[in-house]
Amino acid sequence: MDLLQANTDRWSKCKVNPSKQSQFNAVAARLTASKARYQAVEAKTGVPWWFIAVVHEREASQSWKANIAQGDPWNKVSTHVPRGRGPFTSWEDAAYDALVNCAPYAARNKDWSIGNALTMLEKYNGLGYAKRGIPSPYIWAGSNQYVSGKYVSDGVFSPTAVDTQLGCAGLLMSMGISKTSVPTVPLKNASAGGVIIAGTATMASTPHHYWPWIIAGTLVFAAAVWAIIHFTERK
Repeated sequence: MDLLQANTDRWSKCKVNPSKQSQFNAVAARLTASKARYQAVEAKTGVPWWFIAVVHEREASQSWKANIAQGDPWNKVSTHVPRGRGPFTSWEDAAYDALVNCAPYAARNKDWSIGNALTMLEKYNGLGYAKRGIPSPYIWAGSNQYVSGKYVSDGVFSPTAVDTQLGCAGLLMSMGISKTSVPTVPLKNASAGGVIIAGTATMASTPHHYWPWIIAGTLVFAAAVWAIIHFTERK
């Protein structure tokens, strides 16, 4: 099974651990409170604000003094991977560089369906867990999809270590990016990098096989209205 399918399946089964729900809610509220600032970067990169927000949390505990690329101070040259970035004049400029100029080049992605978004997040952290065939704690920590296993330093994996940071999937769910919020296939009228919340794109998401019935019903209704008006006028 490829990573995209694996993450899509895990998302469909994912539940936040009850003991972690209050933590997820608190962080989700904090991230959402800064939505406008994340949206300013979304407008320049096409990367959804919620993707930027959870990366900011995982990489820098949402510190506005740190680069989302690796958590280093953005006003200095970075020493962690990706190394040699900066200095920048603002958090926003550093975030733009991280998304546009650094692997996995999130700004180049055009498919923000949930499976692909989670896979992009996993690429952002590295594919070491995928190569081992286990769920990445970067995505799944704090949920029923993760138990243990963590890279405790560069290239050093411990099967018994447990990632205590909150994973991206649980954060997204707690932010309202629910199982029904993100279309499996991006809709054509979706704004760049946007998420279509269930119910806001009813016409666009109506299955094609319903349209003949909708059209027929509309014609019958129109005919009935015409008949009533015509009969009234004749009287």
